[in-house]
Amino acid sequence: MKTLYVTDLDGTLLTKEERVSAYSRERLNGLIDRGMLFTYATARSAKSAQRAVEGVHIRMPVILYNGGLIYDFVKNEPLFCSFFEEDWKWYVFSVLRERQIAFIVFSAAEGKERLVWYAGGETPGIRRYLFRREGDDRLWPARTEQELLAGHIFYFKCIGPRSQLEEAWNVLKYDSRFICIFHPETYSSDFWMEISPRAATKASGVRFLKQYLGCERVVCFGDTSNDSDMFDVCDEKYAVLNADDWLKAKATAVVGYSEEDGVAKWLEANFRE
Repeated sequence: MKTLYVTDLDGTLLTKEERVSAYSRERLNGLIDRGMLFTYATARSAKSAQRAVEGVHIRMPVILYNGGLIYDFVKNEPLFCSFFEEDWKWYVFSVLRERQIAFIVFSAAEGKERLVWYAGGETPGIRRYLFRREGDDRLWPARTEQELLAGHIFYFKCIGPRSQLEEAWNVLKYDSRFICIFHPETYSSDFWMEISPRAATKASGVRFLKQYLGCERVVCFGDTSNDSDMFDVCDEKYAVLNADDWLKAKATAVVGYSEEDGVAKWLEANFRE
């Protein structure tokens, strides 16, 4: 039976250094070279994800921006992308602006991917996010609302205290046009709120790849709320030991800690050619 293995990155496959450990990299490459169909589904962008999994022989298309983009690095082409309609992006902007929430917009404009934010309006969380991507040619500081929302937008990322973001989340999560995910940041005390068009989910990404690759089964791994819908559509789903308790309750079983190579060790023990 042809099986696709899909893992989340942050808090699941990656260590706290936002990298795949040497142990996991070696084991995964051995399994991939033996024929394992292995990929990842992440909220990260293409560049950020590639940096995090550097050295792992990813040959399958990957799910980025929580399902907003499916990209084939072997063919160097997108397979699927979901954008906000014009009035949708302005509505999301109005909800965030009304609550003085700082955010980063992920968009495509003039043939290039951009990470756009209000120059001079950076919060500590936004500054931290941008610092980790210093030198990235996608960074695009905006001076006006028109610059901020230019082009085809497929993802809003908000970073800040829970109390500030939760009110907007309680508005947007009930809007049938959007997927709005709210969860603690893996590497700090801030919360993240991630807003995408309704069609952009890890679940839809998994379903797309299952059909595209002709697989009969999908096995996935995750740790928090943006993995929940993926768990709903996979044949087997495994939560790492550091996962949210409610996600563990949805899982087929629980594997080891992300910091202790739980995903790679499970795959090494259970993958059959």
